[in-house]
This record gives sequence, structure tokens and C-alpha cells, in this order.
Amino acid sequence: MAERQIILDTETTGLPASEGHRLVEIGAVELIDRQFTGKHYHVYLNPERPVDPEALAIHGLDDSFLANQPKFAHIVGEFIEFVRDSELIIHNAEFDVGFINSELARLPGQGALSDYVAGVTDSLALARQKYPGQRNSLDALCRRLSIDNSERVLHGALLDSQILADVYLALTGGQKTLSFDEYNPQRATEGSPQAVEAGIMRLPQNRPALRVINPDADEQSAHAAWLLKLGKEGAPQVWP
Repeated sequence: MAERQIILDTETTGLPASEGHRLVEIGAVELIDRQFTGKHYHVYLNPERPVDPEALAIHGLDDSFLANQPKFAHIVGEFIEFVRDSELIIHNAEFDVGFINSELARLPGQGALSDYVAGVTDSLALARQKYPGQRNSLDALCRRLSIDNSERVLHGALLDSQILADVYLALTGGQKTLSFDEYNPQRATEGSPQAVEAGIMRLPQNRPALRVINPDADEQSAHAAWLLKLGKEGAPQVWP
């Protein structure tokens, strides 16, 4: 079965949700088997309360604009259908999930977000595991992973979800499958379309033998000392 993931982001009137702050924007993009499908979900919302100045400075969505947008109760059905049975990828998921659950709790019989989705993955937690002790905001990750976020002057839920999709794919990067089923070694000669498509680079058959240089005693001793320093006690060994 194809793996469906929804990369999601929200904007709000402020924080926290427990003090009555509301959603003002939801943006989400669809991935199937780690590929963009072109499908997305985007909506602005009437929060039925003023936007805090601090939040306005972040996303630029003012009260007069939001007053003409639909209320969450009017779009909840289409939103749930878009995310249903998918894995959600959210940066700092606790924040966004908390706000969505707060909106759902205002409506009778809606339950929680977890009732509708297959699971939630926090890309911030993934980034902290991969880059401990470093800044792992979306902008910081874009710089570190060479992802273009030049259009991100203000935060916007749809734009941020699109950027986050690129960040998530880079964080969890690499080939999803080796596609051995599609590879025919009898046809994949060096430089052939089959070899290129399979991602295989072949060395020429008449290449010279590789020269092996063994470490001397001093190098072996230095290597052993380095392993001890790293907590890999034991006799000198080839680095794993």
C-alpha cells in the first residue's frame, strides 16, 4: 500500500491555545511514497477574536482580513477528509496538534486529531536527534540543508508546509528503495540507461589493481588511542 504523508503547518492568533487563542490558517501538502503529488490543502480562518500584535508581526494576517474568512466549524469536514488515515509531519507538532485539538473540542462529537490520522511525526524532534545542541528552527534547517526559503518573508502555513516537506525529505533523505526488481544486470552495462536508472556506477573491467597501504606501528598506536578516547576500547581495528 502506498505511504501517504501530509506535511502540515498552522498560524494562530497567539499562544497558548489554553488561553483561548485560535487558528487563523492551515496549510498542508501531500506526499505519496515520498513524492509530491501536487495536492494541497489551504484555508484562512475567522478566529472570532483579535490577533495578538506579536502573532501579527509573524504572519501578517490582520483582523479585518480574517473577519471575512470561514470559521473552523465550516471547514472541519473537508480538513479531516484531507488528513484522514495519513501520517502527519509537523515541525514542533505539540503546538499545532494542540491548537487543532482545541478547535475540535469546541465542536460536538468531533473527538481529537488522533482519531482521524495514522500518526504524527515531529520533524523538530527528528532534527534535534540529528543535530543535537544546534538551532533547529525551519529557517536554520533550510540554511544547513541548502533549501531555498527566500520567499519566506512572513510565516505562512502553506508556504511553510511546502518548505517543511523539503526539509523533512532531506532530514530522512536517501533512496527509499533500491529497486532491485527493476534492475537487469545482463542489460545494465557501463553507461547504459539501465545502469544510470538503477543508480549504479561501474568501474572498467580492465582497471589496475588497487594499491593497499597498511598502517605502520605508530599509526596503529595512534588509531588505538583515538578509539579509547571515543569510548571504543579494544585492540586496533578498521573503523566501522
